[in-house]
Amino acid sequence: MQIDLDPARIGLRHPADVGLVGDCRDVLSALLPLVHQKEDRSFLEQARKNMKDWNELMKTRGTRTDMPMKPQVVTYHLNKLLDNNAIISSDSGTIATWAARYIEMRDEMQFSLSGTLATMANGLPYSIGAAVAYPGRQVVCIVGDGGFTMLMGEVATLVKYNLPVKVIIIKNDVLGMIKWEQMVLEGNPQFGVELQPIDFAAFARACGAGGFTIEKPEEAESVLREALAYDGPAVVQAVVDPNEPPLPGNITMKQALKFAEALLRGEKDRWEIIKTVVEDKIREVI
Repeated sequence: MQIDLDPARIGLRHPADVGLVGDCRDVLSALLPLVHQKEDRSFLEQARKNMKDWNELMKTRGTRTDMPMKPQVVTYHLNKLLDNNAIISSDSGTIATWAARYIEMRDEMQFSLSGTLATMANGLPYSIGAAVAYPGRQVVCIVGDGGFTMLMGEVATLVKYNLPVKVIIIKNDVLGMIKWEQMVLEGNPQFGVELQPIDFAAFARACGAGGFTIEKPEEAESVLREALAYDGPAVVQAVVDPNEPPLPGNITMKQALKFAEALLRGEKDRWEIIKTVVEDKIREVI
């Protein structure tokens, strides 16, 4: 079942057996009288167990202490430090995975992502607009280094207009989503996705903003806390493992075969990737 204000969007992302057009509040109010409690609670209990297991897995991955630092560590700790009315903007790429999995929406929080267009570099402009529209609210931008590099000059805009946006950059020096798509969808080794390394913290300071760096898991919470408390705009670069894959909850056989094919074709980081994936699975099993 899909509820949407726009009838043209019914079934756009996934086939819908029933399409209902209207505001969610009105549609759900009309449906509630038709819903009756079932005596068989097995589906609900299984769903709750699955969610509990998933949250425990997310905590396990978010509290990893090994090096290079895992990207999940950054968003795991950031989530705990956000205000209950924070406005968060994220970008397209693997960063969308880490943000969506760890930022828990609560109270008056708002979250924006260029999902339909899958457009890179939207995160920082979204945050600028949010800071102008909602002065006084915490505005946090969670982006990858690829997306940030495309519009990094906007840090000067933050400084010029004194917009206290906090920019969290997951820095792995690669266009991560393109890298994994090349491998998992096409079965090819990564090609043309390496980025020029940039010291984003130094760049931020040169623009007049705060500049912070996280390189170790044990630094994550304290540095993020300091950056969020900074008086004015600030940039945090979190240096993470480029070989940590954004694995889906359920991996299809086709994805696994394409992934193996890419490794066999000469993926330059294949041994590091294999080591990372195997270590991740072993840690989660034990």
